[in-house]
Amino acid sequence: MPAMLAARLYRVLPLLAILAIIGMVVYIFMSWRYTPARAKEAVIKIFIALNGGLSILFALATLYAWIESNAFVADFFITCLATTLIMLGITFICRRNFLKHNPNYRWRLTDRAKKAPRK
Repeated sequence: MPAMLAARLYRVLPLLAILAIIGMVVYIFMSWRYTPARAKEAVIKIFIALNGGLSILFALATLYAWIESNAFVADFFITCLATTLIMLGITFICRRNFLKHNPNYRWRLTDRAKKAPRK
């Protein structure tokens, strides 16, 4: 059983490597250009969008594989779907902790906030 789990996790390593590289490049560039807090905010936004989109894509691919009765492909996409959903959950936890430690960063305007007039 552990060998099967290791084989499934081995299949998603390229996906994890690509997402890690994207995260590092965005964080390094944004830290250099702006501030580290702004870089963290950008990485969190990008990962929420990317993992959400990938989760939808993998869910549709899994559904299509089940409709076609292709068990091997369905198993692969279920593994990818589980990985992206776990990463999405981790990203939301990171977002919550980021907002807890940086209360001045908020993603949407509240009722009390006013938009600044354009100059």
